[in-house]
Amino acid sequence: MVSIKDIAKHAGVSISTVSYALNGNPKVTEETSKRILAVAKELNYVPNAAARSLKKRETRIIGAFLTTFEGAFYGKLLQGMKEEMNKRGYDLVVCSGTQSHRMLPEGILDGAIILDSLFTDEELLLHADRGHKLVVLDRELRHENIVQVLLDNKAGATFAMDYLIRQGHKKLYAVTGPEGSFDSEQRLAAARQTVERSGPGIRYEEIPGNFDMASGVAAAARIVAEYDGPVGVFCLNDEMAIGMYHALKPTPYRIGEHIHVVGFDHIDVADYVQPRLATVDYSERRWGSVAAEQLIKLIEGNGAAEHERIYVTLVEGDSVKRAAD
Repeated sequence: MVSIKDIAKHAGVSISTVSYALNGNPKVTEETSKRILAVAKELNYVPNAAARSLKKRETRIIGAFLTTFEGAFYGKLLQGMKEEMNKRGYDLVVCSGTQSHRMLPEGILDGAIILDSLFTDEELLLHADRGHKLVVLDRELRHENIVQVLLDNKAGATFAMDYLIRQGHKKLYAVTGPEGSFDSEQRLAAARQTVERSGPGIRYEEIPGNFDMASGVAAAARIVAEYDGPVGVFCLNDEMAIGMYHALKPTPYRIGEHIHVVGFDHIDVADYVQPRLATVDYSERRWGSVAAEQLIKLIEGNGAAEHERIYVTLVEGDSVKRAAD
């Protein structure tokens, strides 16, 4: 890689003069500056952004760390982050996998938004101790350099289960998310609490899932095999609910008649499947935007950063009807 030392040697000037010319400093005459820039172009010089960021101690780049990009959820979340960051003069890079975790200690990023189960709590707290600014979307951590922007998973799961119970369903299933997922654990805990509060007479079972359509297909197969009357099903995300729709299509069992389904996330396709899917709604774009806003406040150190909670609502749909119907 060509360095400013190489340019200085070819141009017959000092390293500091090259630095001034490359940065547009008026200390260098126009004639000298043009000569240096011509040499830099001839040598295919590319500025070392990492070295520059170490000197300035900022890059104006923020990382979003995700476990996966699969599913319809992430596009709007990332778009919300990007729009807010760009408005405030920052750029977004999206990272996934344990090797990308090195970007934090290497100083490439000014801060990070974490929705990545591969980060341990201890790892994030260590980064925070070293001064790195973080927003977490998938866990509860207390540190002066960490802000929590969390989805109100418990309220959403309570809305979903209450809806099924109010419609008279006595046999209930919950199709869970992946093991270790913060969102899944929060939703599942609230679902269990709602069943416990409803009193005797409710039969409740959990089916392991993975937040993907294949999990919904597998859950549908089990429910059909055990079917002895109308059931209510809370899929902990819409992807699994859509998988259930596909799996039941060739069978005699109908959603909204035999199997009553509620999802979570209100992805676009939920409004177009028939019958329309009942689901828990919130704005992924707003979640991303708020996360970016709070992180930038934390980075810029104005003391205004604060924990936030993204609220949810229930969107009723024809995928759930009264048990007697």
